[in-house]
Order: sequence, then C-alpha cells, then structure tokens
Amino acid sequence: MKVAVLSFAHERAATYARLLHGMPGVDVIIADPDGSPDDPARGEAVARQLDATYVGSWDEVFALRPEAVVVTSETARRRELVERAAGIGAHVLCEQPMATGEADAQAMVRACEDAGVRLTLASPACFSPAFDAVRKELADGDAVGSLTTLHGTYDGTGATHGGGVLAANAPYLLDLVDAVLGGEPAQQVYAQANSVLSGQPGVESAALVTVRYPSGTVAAIDCSRSVSADQPAAGGPRMTFIGDQGSLEFNARPRLLGGYDAAAAGERWVAGGVDLDAVMLGAFVDSVRKGQGAGPDGEAGVRTLRIIQAAYASVASGRPVDLAVSPTA
Repeated sequence: MKVAVLSFAHERAATYARLLHGMPGVDVIIADPDGSPDDPARGEAVARQLDATYVGSWDEVFALRPEAVVVTSETARRRELVERAAGIGAHVLCEQPMATGEADAQAMVRACEDAGVRLTLASPACFSPAFDAVRKELADGDAVGSLTTLHGTYDGTGATHGGGVLAANAPYLLDLVDAVLGGEPAQQVYAQANSVLSGQPGVESAALVTVRYPSGTVAAIDCSRSVSADQPAAGGPRMTFIGDQGSLEFNARPRLLGGYDAAAAGERWVAGGVDLDAVMLGAFVDSVRKGQGAGPDGEAGVRTLRIIQAAYASVASGRPVDLAVSPTA
C-alpha cells in the first residue's frame, strides 16, 4: 500500500513518516514542496534517512496515486490537499484542526463522501485502548450512572504554526467529548483566554472553554502551554467523566516515572501506556485495507471546529455563544 505524507509543516509529520515506514506492506511517499524558509529540505532529509520516495510537487505525488494520505500541512492548505486526495480515491488522515473555517471543513467532508473515501481526524487519544475501555464503561452505565459533566485538560508544549492553544490543543479534548456523547452537537459555548505566556496578542497561551449540550451534559476543558518543551509526554490529554453515581478518569499519557535529572538539571518525566501515534496510524492503515472506518470522521471534525470557532467568538465578546441545534439532535 502506498501512503503519502503531505507536507512537513506539522511537528508530528516526521514521526508519522517513520512509523509508517516501519509497517509491513506500506510504501511511504514524502512530499514537502512548500518547505520552510528556515529548513527548505526538511521533508527531503527525512526521506533520505528512511530511503523513502520523495517528490517535489503536489502534482507529482498525486500522479503516483497513493491509496492513502496523511495531511500534515499548514491548516490553510488542508482543504486543497484533502480534495485532491479524494479526487484520486485516496483515504485521508488529516491533522486537527481540519480547516480554518466551517465552509472549508464541510467541503472536505463532501469531497470525501462523493469519492467514497473516508476522512479521518488525527486525534491519537481517540484510538487509545484505554479510552475504548472508558467508552464501553460509560455506555454500560454501571460505572458512573447518568453522565453529567466532563472535565478535560491538555497542557501542551506550545501552539502550532503561530496559532494559540484553542486551535492547537482544544480539538484533541473535544474529539474525546464528541466520541463519548455520540456526536451530540453543542448548544452553547463560553470561553476565556489569555496570552500571558505567548506574549503575542491574539495567540492565546491558556484557555478555558465550557460547552453545554442539549442533553444537559456540560464539558469543561482547560488547555495551556504550561508544560515545558522537554516534557511533552506529561501533558495529556486527560479527562474525567462524572456521573450521578461515580466518575472515571482517563489519561492518554500517564506519568510512568518521575524524578530529578541531574544531567538536565530538571524534573524527569517518562510517559507510560502505548505509543498512541503508532496505534492511530496502524488503525488507519488497517481501516483502509478492510474498508472499515476507525476514529473520528470528518463530521466529528466539523462539530469540533464549530465549537472552536464559537470559543474564539466568545473570547472576543466576553459572552456565551449559542449554536444552532436541529430539533432532531
């Protein structure tokens, strides 16, 4: 199976390429024609390390007709690449946020539906075996009873492509909420944010978002840049599910080992659990082979994006933002 990694703009693109290269039966194609002014050969360098095929233009990569693609470009380019992938019948794994606006996200969903391919969102925690177990416990109802509140935190190392934590971190928490609530659309969003750590107005380094749903369930998420760059595994995402009879806790990257590292003159963190990127990519490749979907789809991505956009509007106005919910929702 030919799988193309489209652009190295995202920080996890190189990791994805290496993991795909190690999978049996997968031929990796790397395309990074836009490059970066600071590192124009970033994608080509990884291709050489992996002895993988590198192509220097988008036309060239799509002419090779990969069966699947991983879209790790700048957010503004994702619609174009997803639509071109759908045009050759390739299944898509796309980074979050899937687009800069809802119209683009809807167009991406339609393109994949019309082509008969699946659009999957790259939200690694949703593929976690531990999260799957949590979902089953919650669905059964015996663990917590009736679900009333969800509280999630994601203290990441920073934002991506100059954006703030609402775009960079919040989607991964909201994808977990969407999966547990079965795709229930949000009704109201209220958010507060600040740029204290980023030092750049409009690039939020901390954000609190409250989302109310028609069922009465409330999700509260907290995301920030508070984890230092040398401790990326400690940040989560983490989530507590609270019901009228009990609660469940989920940590996508639990702290397995801690202590003081004399060489680095700082605290040491070692994450436990499985490699979620590897699990996600394995599930994606397997779904392409079997023709069965896995993980959050394009519609889930649209719901998450709608909440993110409402959160930005709430931060700007200082007021809750009501979202239109269909009577059947």
